[in-house]
Amino acid sequence: MTRSGREYLAALRDGREVWLDGERVKDVTRHRAFRNTAASVAHLYDLAQSDEHRDVLTVDGVHRAYTVPRSREDLVARRAAYKVWSEASFGFLGRTPDYMAGGAAAFAAVPQVFTTGSFDGADNALALHRRLADDDLYCAFTITNPHSGEGEDDLVIRVVAEKDDGIVVSGAKMIGTGAVFADEVVVGTIEPLAPEDADHAVSFSVPTDTPGLTFVSRTSYEAQARGVFDNPLSSRFDENDSLLVCENVFVPWERVLTYRNVDATAAMWWQTPAYLNFVHQASTRFWTKLEFLTGLALLMTRTNGTYKLPPVTQAVGRLLGMVAQAKAFVLAAEASCEPVDGGRGGVAPGTEISYAQRIMAGELYPRAVREIKQLAGGAVIQLPASAEDLLHPELGPLVTKYLRAPGTAAEERIKLLKLAWDALGSEFAARHEQYERFYHGAPHVYLTMQTWAGGAEACENLAQACLDGYGLGTGQ
Repeated sequence: MTRSGREYLAALRDGREVWLDGERVKDVTRHRAFRNTAASVAHLYDLAQSDEHRDVLTVDGVHRAYTVPRSREDLVARRAAYKVWSEASFGFLGRTPDYMAGGAAAFAAVPQVFTTGSFDGADNALALHRRLADDDLYCAFTITNPHSGEGEDDLVIRVVAEKDDGIVVSGAKMIGTGAVFADEVVVGTIEPLAPEDADHAVSFSVPTDTPGLTFVSRTSYEAQARGVFDNPLSSRFDENDSLLVCENVFVPWERVLTYRNVDATAAMWWQTPAYLNFVHQASTRFWTKLEFLTGLALLMTRTNGTYKLPPVTQAVGRLLGMVAQAKAFVLAAEASCEPVDGGRGGVAPGTEISYAQRIMAGELYPRAVREIKQLAGGAVIQLPASAEDLLHPELGPLVTKYLRAPGTAAEERIKLLKLAWDALGSEFAARHEQYERFYHGAPHVYLTMQTWAGGAEACENLAQACLDGYGLGTGQ
């Protein structure tokens, strides 16, 4: 049974160790840097219990993202659930609970990947899936290693001791997006490891209040927000990114997924449909985000009275084309779905299209932002410092008089432009542009992987067929 937003918030008050600005955060549900975003996540849980969305978001009492899809129709149903949640944050909450839920479902689809000659994590992977699904938990992950050089292996999470009932790990992982809001965190490594890196080849899932586990938050855009009117996105949808540090953290054996095996530690992401499931959720969210940004462009050009100018109309058409392109990748990945483990593990979105979506999204998002900034012009710069200017008895009438637009009251226009600036030009917006560029990894990684994903041979064969069709003796 899915839990309520209230139950989710109550679970966050567990004493987890979160640090921000040199301060230990006692309660993320009440702290000014996290409380609104926590409430936004809680709203997602409430949507799953609402009469309007229950049948879309859940099946047999669990969120659809936790189910193992058996057909294209199942993928379409799962995407419909992704769409509801992504629209609730206008695409700005990326690593919502349904993200890693898809990963856990992928583990359950091919549990044998976790079985090696020295350690069998298959039952643990299945137990992780059941636990997350049955208790409707929010699971985050940290899979990026800190940069280390020769002789600095102690920076990366590694096994420092082995006990009868579990292991002890120390070290760090980077970019724990959403981790401070999660119930559990999966710790692993997605990049290939060398055979001699067995000490670092470990994956596990632990509660976020585990002793010795510390989260060091980056700057909070929510904490810097003046309020919802002035910062409508950053004040409510700052999912945060944190450095995860383990200092002699004990992990019971039943929570270990891979152990001292470099192949299995990478295979859990690539030889299960985990990564493809991630892209399915992310591409749905990306489509939603472009819809939102394009809607902003439409509202601004109508307010500015420039909508019917030919160059503006063309720019809007280009943005709408980008939305259609993002949508097409989602639909194409579903239409080209592939059997998992010969069909025994259900189906997954098509690999070739899913990998190509990573290229499209990273390159398209900055173009879309740049296009909308051009349409916004200088209007997003000359704005009142805060809503207090509008409310002031003396200043308010001046602002109201001089910042209105034909047919649009000053308050309505300022509200729209502040939303646009928060999406396009604020520090929060800059983080999102950089994040979308690297959402699925660095370009040198995903561009290389696209070559392996399939399609190259067919392209080469078609060109070769043309060459084979004529020669020096071919008639004019």
